[in-house]
Amino acid sequence: MGFIYNDTSSADMGLKARLTSWQVCGNLRNYTASIPGKSGIADFGADFDYREINVSCSIPPKRTFAALVSVLDDIALWLDPAGGLKQLIFDDVPDRYFMARLSEKVNCERLLIRSAGSFDLKFLCPDPFAYAVEDEEFSITAAGTHTVKRAKGNIESHPVYRIKGVITSGVNNYITITTNGSQLKVVNAALAAAETLVVDTDMMTSWVENADGNVLRNGLPYLSELNFPSLEVGDNTITVEENNAEFTSLEIQARSRWR
Repeated sequence: MGFIYNDTSSADMGLKARLTSWQVCGNLRNYTASIPGKSGIADFGADFDYREINVSCSIPPKRTFAALVSVLDDIALWLDPAGGLKQLIFDDVPDRYFMARLSEKVNCERLLIRSAGSFDLKFLCPDPFAYAVEDEEFSITAAGTHTVKRAKGNIESHPVYRIKGVITSGVNNYITITTNGSQLKVVNAALAAAETLVVDTDMMTSWVENADGNVLRNGLPYLSELNFPSLEVGDNTITVEENNAEFTSLEIQARSRWR
């Protein structure tokens, strides 16, 4: 078993690697409170905290200790946590990735046999979810009610909506995208045919970009309310409506994920 970090495989770095554990889900944050005079605690639910992934690594025997150190120097540059979060993909589950970085120092134990080495890596994933390497994308080109089916992942996802059309300023001029009953309404906006309104539901933000992908302006004022619909695993009902506006297309990047 090996892994790919920042587009470079552990095998290419001269490592043998194996997972020593696998968290079924990320750490949990429990919200509870003690109530005087009442046994137990009051439960206010829970959500997910960060995830930790432990990997055991070894370096095959080298001719000299200097050669072993040279390999370790290359590994230190490859895994440098100062570079921030990078994609982490494991050979055993190649359909998903985590955004991770090293969270602890790495001490290499020098083995006596021909300058081999072994060490453990602990990766920190601030976002505990794994995301599809090949994401699901859906396209809608006409107003009306449509069904899109998410086949990957096992938890709701926070998609990116890319809306194209022509809207002019006016309180009665709008395009609405309703996902499983949750409405995203673009109203009183100024959107030209060559422009795209992008709504990132994970970052809870929006912007307008041109045909070259350059950001032109903030898109949040075009949303009637800060409502960011999610996609469920399986069938999702999406209804597109227009009034005094011209809807052209809706592209949805699912951002399918696993807990």
